[in-house]
Amino acid sequence: MKRDQPTAFTIWFTGLSGAGKTTLSKAVLQDPETKGLRVCLLNAGDLRRKLFPDLRFSRSDREENVRRIGYLAGLLTANGVNTLVASMSPERAARDTVRQKLTHFLEVFVDSPIEICQQRDPVGLYRRFRQGEVSHISGLDDPYEAPLNPDVHCRTDLLSVEACTAQIVAAIMERLGP
Repeated sequence: MKRDQPTAFTIWFTGLSGAGKTTLSKAVLQDPETKGLRVCLLNAGDLRRKLFPDLRFSRSDREENVRRIGYLAGLLTANGVNTLVASMSPERAARDTVRQKLTHFLEVFVDSPIEICQQRDPVGLYRRFRQGEVSHISGLDDPYEAPLNPDVHCRTDLLSVEACTAQIVAAIMERLGP
């Protein structure tokens, strides 16, 4: 693998809560092919809690969340840090805006049926929804707009973490070139 790549990239993992965005981004971070690269993982949930606590879950707040994460990713990639973003980012237009601003951008659609995502429920979001504690949940009472032409499409209900990681890493290596 080429370690002195001329540019950094942003890989944007999008999908429903529980689809496997964080799991896959962490797997890519640990993959032997990406070892030696300067890589940063931006997890939208962590950023929302720690850096953007002013944002809630209205459509405008979600768009602002994606805009802020995109800005951070842009700063990192402009400074040679490859950036993995794990963010539901349910609005296609918001993701497309980020894509237009970043030169080296890969969109990974982490896809799993809502029923499987609800079974996984890693952060208790679906449980909290059923108990009436939260609303405006993408895939339930708010829409999730799947990418029309993602660079990588990972069906986490059908493929293993290893198989999905291999697809993503292959796309990265293809973009980095020889």
